[in-house]
Amino acid sequence: MGLLKFIMITIFVIWVIRIILRLVFPMVLKSMFSKMQRQASAGAGAGRGPAYNANPKPEGSISIEYMPPQPKKGNADKLGDFVEYEELK
Repeated sequence: MGLLKFIMITIFVIWVIRIILRLVFPMVLKSMFSKMQRQASAGAGAGRGPAYNANPKPEGSISIEYMPPQPKKGNADKLGDFVEYEELK
């Protein structure tokens, strides 16, 4: 009897959580998207954000910026020791 009661309560709790999520989740997403949209529109108008271009170039011009190669950040000493071995058959 106790197992049946536990299963019924678990099913009821899961059902209630699903209903609450179906009601709350769309509202949370809508508020997040509207907030991101406001930030994007405010950033473009104020001269900040990804829509702002600090150095406008005429249309059709091509510029190539040189980026020097970065040294690798791994230290060979920290990677471990290499042990040579010979496979025996």
